[in-house]
Amino acid sequence: MQTDEISRFPPPDLASLPDDIQARLVAVQEKAGFIPNVFVLLAARPDEFRAFFAYHDALMEKDGGLSRAEREMIVVATSGLNHCHYCVIAHGAILRIRAKDPFIADKVAINHRKAGLSDRHRAMLDFAAKVALASHEVEDADVAALSDLGFSQDDVWDIAAIAAFFAMSNRIANVASLKPNAEFYALGRG
Repeated sequence: MQTDEISRFPPPDLASLPDDIQARLVAVQEKAGFIPNVFVLLAARPDEFRAFFAYHDALMEKDGGLSRAEREMIVVATSGLNHCHYCVIAHGAILRIRAKDPFIADKVAINHRKAGLSDRHRAMLDFAAKVALASHEVEDADVAALSDLGFSQDDVWDIAAIAAFFAMSNRIANVASLKPNAEFYALGRG
């Protein structure tokens, strides 16, 4: 496990972390084969770790409404707009796996409007971009446009909440200069 120089903030001594956080790190490592650096970074602040991942999981791991690939698409598109290297790379890997498409994350991260997406996905990402960059400009017409494309009120809320949550996450990762794990770069590419 790589824990040195993952960010401008020193990693915690993983052996000294609370039991519940150590258990989460072990579970993630068993599932992914490595511990994503965001887990290590946030583990230094146990209360924030718990709160962050509770909300992350509530948004990203639930069933129904948006697909898990659509949720990751929102993260990648908005993280690209927010210039978050870590989140584009890490969630790009997850998007490639969930969408079963080795190119989608690259296209969405650079410019979702030129990515050859369906009208539905393009509208979803247009709305997410507006939430991430200019939420004060969101109007009833924006929500109505999504409803016209079959998004439910819960879907619209999820799009907004994911974009907003990752706008915060992007800013923390950028300030921390969080580096993506090398493992992320190849995941879902072949």
